[in-house]
Parts: sequence; C-alpha cells; structure tokens
Amino acid sequence: MSITANEEFRPKIVAFCCNWCSYAGADLAGSSRLTYPADVKIIRVPCSCRVNPMFILRAFEKGADGVIMCGCHPGDCHYSTGNYYARRRMALLFSMLDYIGVEHGRTRVEWVSAAEGVKFSQTMNEFVAKITSLGKNVRLEDLRCRK
Repeated sequence: MSITANEEFRPKIVAFCCNWCSYAGADLAGSSRLTYPADVKIIRVPCSCRVNPMFILRAFEKGADGVIMCGCHPGDCHYSTGNYYARRRMALLFSMLDYIGVEHGRTRVEWVSAAEGVKFSQTMNEFVAKITSLGKNVRLEDLRCRK
C-alpha cells in the first residue's frame, strides 16, 4: 500500500483518555463545537494508570501513526495516585521507544481536565500536525496488518 500523489496522508491517531477528566474534556470540546481531526480515535479508560505500555506498542503494531495518552492533572486523579503511576510508566516507555528508534514525537502525554475543552482541541490539533509532519509510521508496523 503506497501513497500516491493524489492521496493526502491522513495519520491514524489513537488517544487513550481518562474517563473522569480527559474524556469529559473531549466531550466539552465537542459540545462547544471546537474542532479536532476525525483521525483521532479516542479510547476511554477508567484511569490513565490503566494504560499499559503494551497497549501503546500494540496500537503502533496495528498501524497507528501516533499515540497520545491524556489524563487528570497530577494531584487531581479520582483514584488518588493513578496519574503518577502512568507518568512513571510513560517515562520508561519513551526511553524504550528511543532505544528502538521510534521518533520522539509519535507519543505524547498530556494532562487535560474536564473543564479544558479548548486545551483538548488544541492539543489534538497540534499532535495531528506533528504526526503529519513526521509521516507514516513504518518502524513498528506489523506487515501482517496491512490491507
């Protein structure tokens, strides 16, 4: 599957969003009629600490060009310390991704509260622009998943 000159590259973005804050921020962005690309596919998780680094690796393996994890601001987690665990896991994952040669901009962690619909929209637009500039992810793609 190659991209021809007629086709515009549209990145596949997976967003893991905390149920209590970031998902509510996405909902606020939608109800406020703020726009972000439809290429962002949101997966709602109970807490950002439930995002196993293997989920992110699997998303890349299945063809995602970028993965973003959004959670509550540190100190505001509904499960007390969940986002601290998530922050530690993501720091380790980022160093592993650097080691295996994945561009640093393909993954991102962002803290978005339920009242920050504008921030959610801006973050998604910036992330999609960054992934578009990086191009298609070929480093971790599983060739068996191609159509």
